[in-house]
Amino acid sequence: MSNVKINDLIEIARKAGDVIRVGYENVNEIDLKGEIDLVTETDKKSEKLILTEIALKFPDHKVISEETKNQSLPNEHIWYVDPIDGTTNFAHKLPIFSVSIAYAYKGKFKLGVVYDPIRDEMFSAKSGHGAFLNGGNIKVADASELKNSLMVTGFPYDRFQNPDNNLENFSKMALKVRGIRRLGSAALDLCYIAAGRVDGYWEIRLEIWDIAAGSLIAREAGAIVTDRSGDHDLLKAPYSVCAANPKLHNKILEVIS
Repeated sequence: MSNVKINDLIEIARKAGDVIRVGYENVNEIDLKGEIDLVTETDKKSEKLILTEIALKFPDHKVISEETKNQSLPNEHIWYVDPIDGTTNFAHKLPIFSVSIAYAYKGKFKLGVVYDPIRDEMFSAKSGHGAFLNGGNIKVADASELKNSLMVTGFPYDRFQNPDNNLENFSKMALKVRGIRRLGSAALDLCYIAAGRVDGYWEIRLEIWDIAAGSLIAREAGAIVTDRSGDHDLLKAPYSVCAANPKLHNKILEVIS
């Protein structure tokens, strides 16, 4: 394994968070990547900072990032970067978004951080060492029944054209649980599972940078994290996720399968 440390990721995420806070207070140039998929100039500035920092410290490592989608040759050392997870919220001045950075070695997530720059909440995890929020240990909630659970989910950007759009799953789940929220940041959704703020999370047709860091943090907090078929290997497209404590996980899969 390389000499990458969790503090490397935390330091980079905090620097990106500084860029994002400045951008949040100012008018942003907004472009459309798809019919409803946005990118702002702050996304690009955050990504440039993160990629520059990684390149300076670890020049031989590969980076797969939302805005560059660098799909170069395979590498033992791969970083998964989302410079702003929750760009639509950011663009609308809704303060629910994050920076997500994960490091993987030989196909396994080893380090992950998700930073909410508005609340100054740094979620972090190192494989095999637990999950943390601002340095304090966190763990999943212990709800055991869907009827007592608060869920969180999201919807794909092509939901107007693609019938596999999670709306049917949402309708079925809404009749079985206490409530469902749609926050708009997959990385934070997974971290809120880790912190016990929500009980279950599922989403379909994501990108790997959306869930790389958060999935490690949730697992290290005691969650079972799989794709929607129940496979524990999240590094296989098409990307989907189901995360909850061991008592709830299969019950969620039964509804969305």
